[in-house]
Amino acid sequence: MAGTGDQAFDYGFLLRISNDARRVEALNEYLSSRSYLAGYGPSQADSETFSLLCGPPPEWHVHALRWYKHIAALKPQIIDQTPECSRPNNEDGQSESVSAGKKKTHLVWPEAKGKRVQPPWSPPKGTDISKLCLYNSLTRTKEVFVPQRGNRVLWYCCGPTVYDASHMGHARSYISFDILRRILKNYFKYDVFYCMNITDIDDKIIKRARQNYLLEQYREKKPSASQILQDVFTAREPFKAKLAETTDPDKKQMLERLDAAVNAALGPVQVAVQSKAADASIQNQSEVLLEEAKDLLSDWLDSQFGSQVTENSIFSLLPKYWEGEFHKDMEALNVLPPDVLTRVSEYVPEIVAFVRRIVDNGYGYESNGSVYFNTAKFDSCPTHSYAKLVPEAVGDQKALQEGEGDLSISADRLSEKRSQNDFALWKASKPGEPSWDSPWGKGRPGWHIECSAMAGSILGESMDIHGGGFDLRFPHHDNELAQSEAYFENDHWVRYFLHTGHLTIAGCKMSKSLKNFITIKDALAKHSARQLRLAFLMHSWKDTLDYSNNTMESAIQYEKFINEFFLNVKDILRGPTDITGQFEKWEAEEIELNKSFNEKKASVHEALCDNIDTRSALEEMRALVGQSNTYMAARGSAKMPPNRMLLESIALYLTDMLKTFGAIEGNEAIGFPVGKNGQNANLESTVMPYLSVLSDFREEVRKIAREKKVTELLQLCDLLRDDTLPELGVRLEDRDGLPTGVKLVDKETLLKEREEKKKLEDEKKKKKEEAARKKQEQEMAKLAKMKVKPSEMFQSETDKYSRFDETGFPTHDAEGNELSKGQTKKLRKLYEAQEKLYNEYLQSTQNGS
Repeated sequence: MAGTGDQAFDYGFLLRISNDARRVEALNEYLSSRSYLAGYGPSQADSETFSLLCGPPPEWHVHALRWYKHIAALKPQIIDQTPECSRPNNEDGQSESVSAGKKKTHLVWPEAKGKRVQPPWSPPKGTDISKLCLYNSLTRTKEVFVPQRGNRVLWYCCGPTVYDASHMGHARSYISFDILRRILKNYFKYDVFYCMNITDIDDKIIKRARQNYLLEQYREKKPSASQILQDVFTAREPFKAKLAETTDPDKKQMLERLDAAVNAALGPVQVAVQSKAADASIQNQSEVLLEEAKDLLSDWLDSQFGSQVTENSIFSLLPKYWEGEFHKDMEALNVLPPDVLTRVSEYVPEIVAFVRRIVDNGYGYESNGSVYFNTAKFDSCPTHSYAKLVPEAVGDQKALQEGEGDLSISADRLSEKRSQNDFALWKASKPGEPSWDSPWGKGRPGWHIECSAMAGSILGESMDIHGGGFDLRFPHHDNELAQSEAYFENDHWVRYFLHTGHLTIAGCKMSKSLKNFITIKDALAKHSARQLRLAFLMHSWKDTLDYSNNTMESAIQYEKFINEFFLNVKDILRGPTDITGQFEKWEAEEIELNKSFNEKKASVHEALCDNIDTRSALEEMRALVGQSNTYMAARGSAKMPPNRMLLESIALYLTDMLKTFGAIEGNEAIGFPVGKNGQNANLESTVMPYLSVLSDFREEVRKIAREKKVTELLQLCDLLRDDTLPELGVRLEDRDGLPTGVKLVDKETLLKEREEKKKLEDEKKKKKEEAARKKQEQEMAKLAKMKVKPSEMFQSETDKYSRFDETGFPTHDAEGNELSKGQTKKLRKLYEAQEKLYNEYLQSTQNGS
């Protein structure tokens, strides 16, 4: 009766109750506070209590009845009989004494059965759990991702060099890393700590700042047209020499375009100066020339006067401005800000200390006020290896010089190094360059050292992930690895190197130096941040992405496809139902769709585990929407409502995944938010009740108008649907036999849809009119042909026939030869066909048609 630790079953009080009904009632009350479920070991007390009862207790004594059934189910053996108990024989429960000699049953449990225990349990085999794998540039293969410190992920990303507007090449890296970061954090639930730098000290920045300053000074002097003309011709000489020696085809093409533009602007100014044209005319043409030749002039001015620019603020204003523009662009693209942002200008003391320790460790040397990294010494150490990422690029002087910077590849600078493979850690500043104090004299940081010093300061001696563009692998990231491992004396400064693929524009290489780039602002003027992100999601983060009309059209169509699904589901969920009505019975269709739903979720997970393959994930999501659309269409055709909760679950999942990817902002449970820039966040919940009332009212008006055949009212209802509401961002969808669909859609999208619809209708109308015109022409031609008498149809063809019989049928060809039997047979068919047409014409005229 009782489990271990419970009180033993004391049934003595039952013996004092003679009335069976009362006995059962007392037993039920007793059992209500004790365990009598399956699994305990029956005792002799259970047997003797069972024998006191004359049969199963009534159903209202729940505890006694349940105990009784359990004891009876154990199938006891009868080993003794005692006089049977009294049984009630009347309605009020009174009992009669049983006859003498009758026995009652005693139950004893078989010894062989033993104590009843729970059966053994074995866990399910389950399935293998997929692990996240990332493509690691250090091994050039996919590796299982294992953070160094539990769930904590330390991530450093190379930020921009801020000297000009951010372009789609920047977007390629920072949107892609934002997607990876969000997925690691929000899907795989890692605790990601993300650090990014801003390069605000660099050869490009110094040169651009000087050029901008000197060109502005030149403009402020308001030079005459003849002076501008002379200076452009002077500046053009070194430019022409540079053009002649350039061998890179892309760069040469860019320089040739620039030269052609300057040449085109030179002519009008020359003519105007020679003809002594009006001052206003000369001034306008001079401004055009100055604008076209600004690159030539700024280069020339820098070569002449660059060393005289000494004010450090000149070199800080430019990067400060462009950094601000970069952050605005990232915010517009919905790229999350880093947890920590480091600027080179703020870490010069740390960089100096970092370089000093590398020198102290024996891997760096001072030369003429600069400090260089000794690649040979580092590579010869058994615990180190130089160029882990791209070992085959060692010795590539073009790449190495690009890594050193335009201001650092002069002959005197190159001669300071012990090996051409060595690279600058600290550069002695020349006149016209910003400078900071150091043990080696006035100077500035090298390019590669900044990331090592800043990342080391924030993340320590080893990080989990380092990210950057594919073109940074060598020499930048290989040099970062070498100098950092030289500083920390380890071989694992970075565990996983992630490099985003190149971005091309319509198949062509994109480069800021080649002036072949599209700024982020220009891209956002044509497409939304969501569409750009979807385009990136539809491609692998590590492969080349081509930014083209086809790429963006695919993203736009995907967005439209998913959005229509969300709108349809929200429309279904707004339908009236009571609290129990939302739980609908699942038929075969729902079971099948739910099975697909689970399969697609599993496939999405597998894709994300496989190097965060968002392309495959989006395709699986597209397939899920397609299956859901098919299900909704089938239910609609059957005039049956779809299962609300199943569709809601699917829509919630898709919304959550798109939020994880950063393609949906805001707190809306389902679908893309209505309104822009966070405005009208609650627009849908606010206006939809009013729109639903309007839709219902319109439907009633249409019903009455159809019954009464009032076409004017139907036209007004169509006008409301097609013209008025789209201007407010509202789409009504009339559906045969079903309630009108009400959807909030972006106004521009609706107006574009309306324009396309009108265009299609106009084309359809034009085709219809053209078909009617052709049909009329054919009928006119047929009528004209019917009017021709058979006797006259060949007589006008004197170039073919020369003689005819009395019916006008030809007998001889143009040369006077008699027609052959074959020719005659052929012409006879034509003659008879015309005869038939002519008779039809005569018949129609007689009937007055």
